[in-house]
Formats: sequence, C-alpha cells, structure tokens
Amino acid sequence: MNRVAFSIFNVDIYYYSLFILTGIIIAYFLIKFETKKHNIDFNIVSNLLFYTIIIGILGARVYYVIFNISYYANNLLEIINIRNGGLAIHGGIISAIIFIYYYTKKHNLNFIRILDIFAPGVIIAQAIGRWGNFFNQEAYGKAVTVSKLYKLHIPKFIINGMKIDGIYYYPTFYFESIWCIIGFIIMIFLRKYKNLKLGTLTGFYLMFYSFGRFFIETLRVDSLMLFNIKMAQFVSVIGFITGLIIIIISNKSKELYKK
Repeated sequence: MNRVAFSIFNVDIYYYSLFILTGIIIAYFLIKFETKKHNIDFNIVSNLLFYTIIIGILGARVYYVIFNISYYANNLLEIINIRNGGLAIHGGIISAIIFIYYYTKKHNLNFIRILDIFAPGVIIAQAIGRWGNFFNQEAYGKAVTVSKLYKLHIPKFIINGMKIDGIYYYPTFYFESIWCIIGFIIMIFLRKYKNLKLGTLTGFYLMFYSFGRFFIETLRVDSLMLFNIKMAQFVSVIGFITGLIIIIISNKSKELYKK
C-alpha cells in the first residue's frame, strides 16, 4: 500500500493528510451553509472554525502522544510528525468542545446552537478522514480469514489493502466510516424537522458515534490503553451518557433548533 499520493518539490504528500483536509473542507461548507440559515455572522463562526481546527488537531495529537508516551519519550522529534498518522479523534473532540465553549462565551453565541450546527459537518469529516487510516494501514482490527471478509460484502480493494504482512485484518476504519455516514444522513433528516429541539443534534451525535465506536473498538488491536482499559470505549461510555443527558434536557426545553 503506497501512502504517498504525490510529491511537490520532493516533499511527499500523504493520502492521510489529503483525506483529513477533504473532510475539513466539506465540513466547512456545510457549517457555512447552516450558519447563514440561522442568521449568525459567519465571519465570527469562520474564525471559530479556523481556531477549532487547529486546536482539534493539536488536541488529537497530544491525546495520542500521551497514551504512547513510552515511545515518544525516546523519539521526541516524532511528536510533530503527524504525516504517518497518530491523531486520536476523542482528543480532538474534547479539545474542540472546550475551545468552542470558551469562544462562544466570549462572543456571546449560543454554545449548544453552535454545536448543533457543527455536528453534521464533524461526523462526515470523520467518515472521510478515516480513509486516511486505510492508506496508512492503521486503525485495523483483529486477524480474520479472507472468506469472512467477503461474506461481509466488503469491497475487494479494501480486502486487498487489509492484507498486511500476509495476514488479513478487519477493516475497522471502514466500519467506522460507514457508521459515520449513516449518522450524517440521519442528522440531515433530523435537521429538517421543524419542531427539532435545540441540543438534539449534539446529543444525537454523541450518542450515535459513541455507541458505534464502542462496539467497533472491540475489534481493534491498536487501541490506546490505560492499564487494561481501552480508552476509546471508556470515553464512548461517557460520550453516550453525556449525549443522553443533553437529549433529556433539550426535550424539556422550549427552545427550537430552528429560530
């Protein structure tokens, strides 16, 4: 599997970077479109997006490095080398939410409304970004027979890409990408509902993604660990409960997503 998409002036451009960038661009335009429907000044939201992307990437990297500290302590320069992968989505989500809270309070924006506007763009960006893992041959699952993969109706080129050192593995990146696409479609339909309560999209995103990630993580062999606990599963439980609480609170509120 060739990780390099092309080279510019002898600098290799990786598929991993391209898929993350593509996800960010698509999310940007989705958020821009929805922001205008809410009559929110997009200049303010555009600045928020710019800083949130940077904070999110930094947070995703720091999170990953912390749970692989034994390696990076002896390879300090590798900390800044993200072209080979090593971004933990949960670290990105947590750091982004914290920053969005700070920014919305500073600029007198509704924190939950902004999260609702961002949610569909975020989940489709995750779906696209996961394909970078495919080309890096990472974020895969346990060893499996090739016949089992065909029985799951997985495209042949993915099966071929999941043959690493002569062994086939579950393409967990693919499962998560499909799961996120389904979540995105559901949110687009939810967004059309005229009586949708404010906070529903945020709550749904947290519950939906966390639920899928928890079970997909059971197949992963490269999970970030804290002792014997898979951190992605631990954070998914917290995310699901948080989303449920948001849904319950939003349903008791009279404030709608559409003004």
